[in-house]
Amino acid sequence: MTNNNNRFLPMTRDEMCKNGWDACDFIIITGDAYVDHPSFGAAVIGRVLEAEGFRVGIISQPSWDSSRDFTSLGEPALAFLITSGNLDSMVAKYTSSGKPRSTDSFTPHGAPGKRPDRAVISYTSRARQAYKNIPVIIGGLEASLRRLSHYDYWSDKIRRSFLLDAKADLLVYGMAESTIKTIAARLQQGESISDIRNVPGTVYSLKNDSPTEMKNSKWSTIALPDYEIVSERDTKSNTGSDRGQLAFAESFQLRLLHENPLRPEQLIEKYDSVSIIQNPPAKPLTTDELDRVYDLPFTREAHPSYKVSGQIPALQEIKFSILSNRGCYGGCSFCALTSHQGRTVQVRSHASILKEISQLTSFPDYKGYIHDIGGPTANFRSEACKKQGKVGPCSDKMCLFPEPCPSLQDSHKDYLELLKKARSIPGVKKVFIRSGIRYDYLLSGSDPTIIKKFIHELTLNHVSGQLKVAPEHVSETVLDLMGKPGISSFVEFSKLFSQENRDQNMNQYIIPYFISGHPGSTLEESILLAEFLRDHGFIPEQVQDFYPTPGTVSTCMYYSGLDPRPGRNFSQVYIPKGREKKQQRALIHYHKPENKKLVIEALKAADRMDLIGSGKNCLIRNNTHSYNNNKKRTDFKNRRLK
Repeated sequence: MTNNNNRFLPMTRDEMCKNGWDACDFIIITGDAYVDHPSFGAAVIGRVLEAEGFRVGIISQPSWDSSRDFTSLGEPALAFLITSGNLDSMVAKYTSSGKPRSTDSFTPHGAPGKRPDRAVISYTSRARQAYKNIPVIIGGLEASLRRLSHYDYWSDKIRRSFLLDAKADLLVYGMAESTIKTIAARLQQGESISDIRNVPGTVYSLKNDSPTEMKNSKWSTIALPDYEIVSERDTKSNTGSDRGQLAFAESFQLRLLHENPLRPEQLIEKYDSVSIIQNPPAKPLTTDELDRVYDLPFTREAHPSYKVSGQIPALQEIKFSILSNRGCYGGCSFCALTSHQGRTVQVRSHASILKEISQLTSFPDYKGYIHDIGGPTANFRSEACKKQGKVGPCSDKMCLFPEPCPSLQDSHKDYLELLKKARSIPGVKKVFIRSGIRYDYLLSGSDPTIIKKFIHELTLNHVSGQLKVAPEHVSETVLDLMGKPGISSFVEFSKLFSQENRDQNMNQYIIPYFISGHPGSTLEESILLAEFLRDHGFIPEQVQDFYPTPGTVSTCMYYSGLDPRPGRNFSQVYIPKGREKKQQRALIHYHKPENKKLVIEALKAADRMDLIGSGKNCLIRNNTHSYNNNKKRTDFKNRRLK
């Protein structure tokens, strides 16, 4: 085992020397500030490799105008590991409307502009320039979700696998702890990076004139449509009916059908002279394995070098939060979690979580509050069903959509027990739940006694005045395309939560989150949502404008105009764009004066002038203009949820 006398992984030659190192085995290059916290991917991979005895250094947010910063730690003995950070670099830099963001929460003081566009490609190029013969392995969220051909919203085209565009040796996808340990051990044993071809959770390239290697594979192979076909585009077509868009939807469906780590298969995507081979996903970590990751010696602080440049906002958000699980079987179309973390929920033990909370209570800036115990979905504390642990998730159906599966396990009893233990730790004043709760999961399979107890405990002990949940929309059409439950489950949960507040003489509120401009949403669907908000007195704090990011079902819909989900027969999907997308966003905040013009435009376009005037149901109140359209009002009243 190598000796690291510093609390942090080294970022400078001086820090390396203090450890007695003349070189690093691995150098991690990241687009984020170096925060030694288990919520930061670079820190996790660094600590995992350190625990295996490797010398690991960090180059954080290097300048990409030259290779100078890439030589700051010298030449690594084994490989460069490159990631854009916790976010896709394009999402980190630009809003859904394409405007540069004013802040970057993963940068000191939230300063923007500290990472390049498509950072993985840029960083790999400079690392190659610095040391030509050193293996380069790319990973993290950006590389993971761009591992095969993908729609790139910012260039409005299908781009190649990042493995090719970055000219890297190997791509690691998913949560990479077990994958990177295997690769590191083989490199240490002297194996060439070009010979590492059979590790789950990796993607590599192969010349098309070398078919022998594919024949020797231990996994069966699924051929995806060629890149040449999926990248074709008829720019005059908006229907999703041209060959390239259909081929991309077909390719995406094959990926959905063949992503089970317990039924391993390779995917192959052919390009001009090479093919991209995606090996099966790595197996989910067991509870013991996940516990060992979180038991590594993280300082849970930003590197001391940032004291001058300012705090990292992302750390302030999560420093006193606890991740209890990873993976999600919720199946939301607009979320890439299933593609990156997988559909199998992996959980930490109570002992591991409680140990971490006890450690946090000793921090000087700890105020007595644990901000969250959760994950992608807070109340998922087990695999979806017993079958999933043996054969993996079903390929052609979802666990919660369109209806909850009868085999779904209820993990709320375990979660309630965990929360109770956390509240009892000395020094803990309050434990909040701020990550998402799937209320449809709670209501669907739980015993009525458990439902009542969960809402009671939630209301009494785990809400700080406002409970944020995400119904996302109210239209059945849009919710179906989102893979979300009908709005009735949200209304039922809201009633139960409100009743519990009255019973406890408390005054807490539900804050719903909604998405505007999602595929399938017409102006009529958006008006239906605005009327729902009006009728129920909801004023959303935030509106998420649909953002077509790589790796999601919704992004495939956005590009192709087709529904790629198994069993949907590639049915056509309406895609709002341009001015209409702005109108749909404005409708959710119809009460804001700055949105009045867009809302009026939308209502006129939808022939809903009955919603402009002095009537109590009007979205735009105008005493001098009252438009009466009883037929339209009656039609929409029949669709409106009371």
